[in-house]
Amino acid sequence: MDKQPSNKKRGGLAPFPPWLASVMDADGIALWGVADLREFSTPTDATGEGFPIAVSWAVPMDPATMAGIRNGPTEPYGALYTATNLRINALAEEIAGELRRRGSRALPLAASVRTDEANLRGDFPHKTAATRAGLGWIGRHCQLVTFEYGPWVRLGTVFTDMDLPTGPPIEQDFCGKCDKCVEACPADALSGEKWHPGLSREAILDARACDDWKTEHYPPYNGKHNCGICSSACPFGLKVLRRLRRG
Repeated sequence: MDKQPSNKKRGGLAPFPPWLASVMDADGIALWGVADLREFSTPTDATGEGFPIAVSWAVPMDPATMAGIRNGPTEPYGALYTATNLRINALAEEIAGELRRRGSRALPLAASVRTDEANLRGDFPHKTAATRAGLGWIGRHCQLVTFEYGPWVRLGTVFTDMDLPTGPPIEQDFCGKCDKCVEACPADALSGEKWHPGLSREAILDARACDDWKTEHYPPYNGKHNCGICSSACPFGLKVLRRLRRG
């Protein structure tokens, strides 16, 4: 499968509304799209209804910082993680507000907020919206991997009922036989299973083992929820770092 067309040159696909492209450009967001979520159960708003559509985007993390957490999270990584989440949340509120001003329902999905402690989940997986929007696929570390930035991104999502052009989704794994993230995981929380749409998180990740390791070993970082070692080991991310160093 070839790389997806950029959001400014969508080939034969319907163009995005100029106002939405302008909002993304103004915030420096280069990788974004729209997901068709009609087959999924989404959060509901005050009307009690879910949403058929989601705007999804990726904010790249500094490659040098990401490469520097190979042995565990660092203070620069923790600060970057927090700052990026705040940026995502601010943009999500802006997009949601603009959607509402244009007569549509909208609901921003907060970055990195766990609402189900029993199952260690949020209200909806950002990465599901991202795969359906065509931004990337799920790697063996259970994170989104993009061609542009590898897994070194944070994700934003805004649900809406506005009729926007969607996808095409990515439904193929591009990790090949690579299992460097699996080997790197200090908690042995990754099964090595290859992702495909519909595969459960539990088939890829032992979320409890992952969370317990972070809680025990990295308590200072973002409410004991940061590690990133598996992501740091990903060759798709390291390619970005090598490309930048070449200038």
